[in-house]
Amino acid sequence: MHLYEHTIVAERLAGSIPMTSRRTLTRMIAAVFLFLAGCGDRGTEPTPHPSASPANMNTAAPRLLQPPAVVRERLRTEPVTLHQIPDLVTAPGEVALDLKQVAKITSRIAGQVEKIHVQLGDRVKSGQPLAAIGSLQLDQLIEEYLVGKAQADVAENSFRRTEQLRADDIVTERKLIEDKGRYLETQARYQHIREKLLNMGLSTAELTALERGRHEESHRYTLTSPIAGTVIAQNAVRGQGVDPGTELFEVVDTSRVWVFANLPIEQARKFKEGDVGTILPTGGAPITAPLTYLAPVADETTRTIRIRFEVANRQHRLKPREYVDVQLTVASPPTPAVPVSAVTMVDNVRGIFVRRETGYVFLPIETGREGGGWVEVKSRLAAGEQAVIDGVFDLKNVLLKEHIGSGEGD
Repeated sequence: MHLYEHTIVAERLAGSIPMTSRRTLTRMIAAVFLFLAGCGDRGTEPTPHPSASPANMNTAAPRLLQPPAVVRERLRTEPVTLHQIPDLVTAPGEVALDLKQVAKITSRIAGQVEKIHVQLGDRVKSGQPLAAIGSLQLDQLIEEYLVGKAQADVAENSFRRTEQLRADDIVTERKLIEDKGRYLETQARYQHIREKLLNMGLSTAELTALERGRHEESHRYTLTSPIAGTVIAQNAVRGQGVDPGTELFEVVDTSRVWVFANLPIEQARKFKEGDVGTILPTGGAPITAPLTYLAPVADETTRTIRIRFEVANRQHRLKPREYVDVQLTVASPPTPAVPVSAVTMVDNVRGIFVRRETGYVFLPIETGREGGGWVEVKSRLAAGEQAVIDGVFDLKNVLLKEHIGSGEGD
């Protein structure tokens, strides 16, 4: 109310009083109203206490905390020390087959599939039969081989006998030369056919069995696996006709795989072959592996360097064509650091709790790189500061309760 309004109210209250005293009483009542109104206005705008807001914890002097005994028992501290925090480089990667662990099995001869020994998904050993192929061409080669072997044996015996007769001067030199030439010719023909059969996949033991007459199934050409692994492709069925080069099976061994990734050129320059990286599969445990290849030429489109890791995968946890992350570390000089568990947030400010002689204080800090469970501390701290690494949550609760209490008390 204004002074005029207060006066009207006062006059109404003093209406029954004589005129001589009415004016004095009116002025006194109006003064009382003004005093009370002034007090009410000042009460609507209270001055806040500077310590009532948690925001002032970051600008005011650190508050010394005296946690209760039950909290102190859970606290553990370590000094802020120099620690080497690796600079981590992470890139998306993809698992691929190690091409040395892949075999595509094809027929080297025309024929017809007569028997299938394995099927899709089977584990096979090196040299294990996969399929048997009947072939007229193989029959003809075996026949030529046996004839050539017999002719070579006869020619060799004749040559050896002629050598002895010539030594006794019973036969002429010309006879010796003719027999030697016949022996060399039949031996070359025999060796040529033998090499053909070996290249088709027949073993020396099988050829020896043929020479000794045990070749009841010699007309069958047996496909075998050159490596141990798993059959992941089967393109053969019984009775199927095949030609040379027809792919019938694919066998892979995933006990060792490749992992490829691409790095920007400036990052790739930090690494070399032999550096150890970490493969991070989704939902799986990390796997360490050596870096075995850095492309000498950048990708034309992305201008990145392709890198490759060779990963031992004996448990077959990594699957070819699976997406993973790869991680490499760059060594850096030691820097002041604290464990990750020591760092907390109070009123949106990152800091650590430090032990003093008579209690604990919260100190805001500036952090840098993080890795290996450590955080770089860029803020200047006193030598030997004891950072709380266990029980941080309990101290944070004590700090917040004290601030709330101080705000309510004021």
